[in-house]
Amino acid sequence: MKSTKSKKTQNNIHYIKNSIQETLSKNYGILIVFILALASCIFVSFFVISSSETVFSYTVSDFEVGQIADKTIISDVSLPPDAHHPISVEAGEKVIRKGFPVTEMGLAKLEKLADAPEYIDYESFTDGILYLMLLSMLTFFLFNPIICDKAVSLKEAVLLAVFFVANYTLAGFSTLIPLFSSSYKLSFIIPSTFFVLIVVVLFGEKHGVFFSFILALGVLNARQDNIISCLFILASCLAAARMMRNITRRIDMVVVSLLVALFNIVFMLTLKIIFLPTLTNTVFTLLIVALNGFISGILALGFLTPLEHLLNTASTFRLMELGDTRNHMLETLNTKARGTYSHSIMVAELAEKACRAIGANDRLARVGALYHDIGKMDQSEYFVENQIVGINKHDGLKPSMSASILRGHLKKGIEKAEQMRLPQEVIDIIAEHHGNGTIYGFYAKAKELDPTVSPEDFSYPGNPPTSKESAVVMLADTVEAACHTLDEHSVSRLEKFIHQLINDKVSRGQMDNANITFRELATIEDAFLDVLVGYYHSRIKYPNQKDPDDKDAEQDPKTEEKAAT
Repeated sequence: MKSTKSKKTQNNIHYIKNSIQETLSKNYGILIVFILALASCIFVSFFVISSSETVFSYTVSDFEVGQIADKTIISDVSLPPDAHHPISVEAGEKVIRKGFPVTEMGLAKLEKLADAPEYIDYESFTDGILYLMLLSMLTFFLFNPIICDKAVSLKEAVLLAVFFVANYTLAGFSTLIPLFSSSYKLSFIIPSTFFVLIVVVLFGEKHGVFFSFILALGVLNARQDNIISCLFILASCLAAARMMRNITRRIDMVVVSLLVALFNIVFMLTLKIIFLPTLTNTVFTLLIVALNGFISGILALGFLTPLEHLLNTASTFRLMELGDTRNHMLETLNTKARGTYSHSIMVAELAEKACRAIGANDRLARVGALYHDIGKMDQSEYFVENQIVGINKHDGLKPSMSASILRGHLKKGIEKAEQMRLPQEVIDIIAEHHGNGTIYGFYAKAKELDPTVSPEDFSYPGNPPTSKESAVVMLADTVEAACHTLDEHSVSRLEKFIHQLINDKVSRGQMDNANITFRELATIEDAFLDVLVGYYHSRIKYPNQKDPDDKDAEQDPKTEEKAAT
């Protein structure tokens, strides 16, 4: 019994060890970026603390002559008089006594201690490191694939790290500049809203919302627990992220900039009313925070284009541009493989509506669907949607050769996508839209010739979908193609057929890695049905309308016009 328990324990330890090693091996680049960012913030914290006038955890500016001290400060070292401070301090001397007024001499000795290099506030420095470690844990929690619906890429990790370190550095060093020492003036120079706007466009609203919390909590530490700055930055960033949700054009960023400026005024005025007894210098402060919000949006608009191409991300604007059917690749597809082009347009409509219904990225699904079959261009005549009725190019080929041609369109599609520098998310959809499914038609023919043939030889080389968008495109591709085989397109027939096709993909394990639920699959079925019912709707047969194949019949032009409408 003990031996069995010991064996289970060893197996669990071995499993955990292998999991950690696998995670580190896959994400070592992100881990290096994280360590560098943490080290940078620690260095900034040390420099700011060593440059600040503090005595251990106490800031000298917190004391003034005549103030009743709420703490006792005892000197740990002896300091002789010097030219700048012609007074001495003895080790063990009580410089300030709790419950007694602060004297001029006591304040002078505090200033002497603060200027002494021996009095770097190591306690605050250690607290800052612990705080940054906790913030790091929160970052890992928020940006994990389960919560974010996708793993953070290395390029995203680098950009987020650069933005956070820049924000943290500006917040920390602002405490050393008298002009920005006030919490209400910090917002003049902190570009948190600018950073969040960039993140939302490049990586999505959810990432922007999470990053808003990380930036605000970082400022809270850099500004030595200044809650006002933290609250203002959090409110401004969250508002900016929310307003970016439905933008479709770059010019919309100007409107967002104006709205962010307006909301900044509201947030700052609210904080002043809550935390200040009198509203001094309010107009100037409100104008500056409004300017900060407006400039953040305009700068984000200017930086987006180079960042989109440098990072090659599936940003909102980039997807809108790629979704334009007038671009060269899609026009070439329409010229060389019109059947495939029409099929892709329909799949895009199905995928877009389904993703919108389940809250996935409908723009990404649409673009992925438009490009999912670009690998068919070079041998378009071997794919059924491009073939003339009665002419099948596979009739004289072995099943293995036919299967090889069909599988080859995935590799060619990926190559063309990489040449176009399509975003990786779109390339993943192209690679995964058939998963690792079997080409059953040619497999069945091959099995008739050789019963020992392996299904792996007739399977697609891809992996099952790893995202909701990729899964939806796979289902849309299957449903659109299969529905053409139906003789009857009634609502009930389409509904049963769509359900059967989706269940088949689920049973074959093609949805296992897509993080998609059965409720979402039911919603996808409804979305597909809605589109296909509209596509296959029946038309009324008008009086005197005759069969065009009837050579003896002459169609009335007016009847033709009515039928066309």
